[in-house]
Amino acid sequence: MTTAAELQTVLTVPARFRGPEGIANGGWIAGTVAEALHGARHDSAVEVTLHAPTPLDAELSLRHLANTATLTHDDTLLVEAITVAERFDAPAFVPFNEAARAERGFAGLIEHAFPGCFACGLREPGDGLRIFPGQVPGTDLVAAGWRVPFTVTDADGVVPDAIVWSALDCATGWAHFGPGESALLGRLTARVHRRIYPGGTYSVVARATGREGRKLFGESALYEVDGTLVATAKATWVTPA
Repeated sequence: MTTAAELQTVLTVPARFRGPEGIANGGWIAGTVAEALHGARHDSAVEVTLHAPTPLDAELSLRHLANTATLTHDDTLLVEAITVAERFDAPAFVPFNEAARAERGFAGLIEHAFPGCFACGLREPGDGLRIFPGQVPGTDLVAAGWRVPFTVTDADGVVPDAIVWSALDCATGWAHFGPGESALLGRLTARVHRRIYPGGTYSVVARATGREGRKLFGESALYEVDGTLVATAKATWVTPA
């Protein structure tokens, strides 16, 4: 039963927004649930835990109650989002031209475990985001130059938070991955500071921050061309058993 204080909607993830084949891109679904929690407000960070892979083209239940939002499929909890007082140590700014040059070192160009991924996959321009983070020489950073396609806006011409979270997501994994390596996103905590504009150019920067057993940790940031910080995130990935 839905209480008077609870909002509930039905969500279906289109196949376009996949990560691995058959399941949603982690950043996209995390941003979607975070936006359900916060709406257009960006006054605090949101921590999103992915408890299980989110299937595509299935009817999912998205519930928002107080400071928590959840996504479920039948009786299975898939995603949970909460508001947190999180402080981020953003990776340093990399100028757009330098970030774009770093893409030549993107390990996924050699071998990509999920070539159809919405964020970092080898999709057609305008279909996926085509964010290809490669090593920045002389640093511990990976970076990519992101040209925001007009095809990712909503009906009002706004780039949704789900797209911004997608851009923040995969780079934190590629800070660890070599060719053909992969993991699944387990948690993404992010804050969007400024609006992203379609047609704009941004630097996506990330770094690895540690490893513990099967867990990989990373941080990422989006910057405008003048170095203004747009969004920040920290991620936990889980490698295959």
